[in-house]
Amino acid sequence: MRFGLLLLPVILAAADAPPPGKAVSAAAALSQQAWLAGHWRMEKGGRVVDEQWMAPAAGVMLGMARTIARGKVVEHEFIQIRKGPGGALYHIALPSGQKEAAFQLVSLSSTEAVFENKEHDFPQKISYARQPDGSLLAAIEGPGKDGQTKRIEYPYKRVQ
Repeated sequence: MRFGLLLLPVILAAADAPPPGKAVSAAAALSQQAWLAGHWRMEKGGRVVDEQWMAPAAGVMLGMARTIARGKVVEHEFIQIRKGPGGALYHIALPSGQKEAAFQLVSLSSTEAVFENKEHDFPQKISYARQPDGSLLAAIEGPGKDGQTKRIEYPYKRVQ
């Protein structure tokens, strides 16, 4: 399954991550991802991928993405980051033509969020990392058809 990742760091200040081993509430974890809010773009190989995230509010961040090639939308995705079963934070993706999939937050810092779902076909891991230059590196990874780990990166630049 392919996801046209939507990743967006903004100039919103994120709280520092908790010390290792200390649990974080879903609300606190969500507020630490405020840096994703905004409009991000990647242009590569004749394709333009735009990803937009709304700032956290009422316990959720909403996002959407679209991929344009040859003047047409070839893929789109609706995304949420919100509290899910057991109180954990989840990245919930609904890509065009596919079923919704949920990925649980497994790692969080002031510059990176990593979500996983080992039961999903591909991807099994989704990550967003704010880069020192203010750009965003989103990535999806999991087992490829050949059994080897496959990683697809989305180097986004901030649009606004």
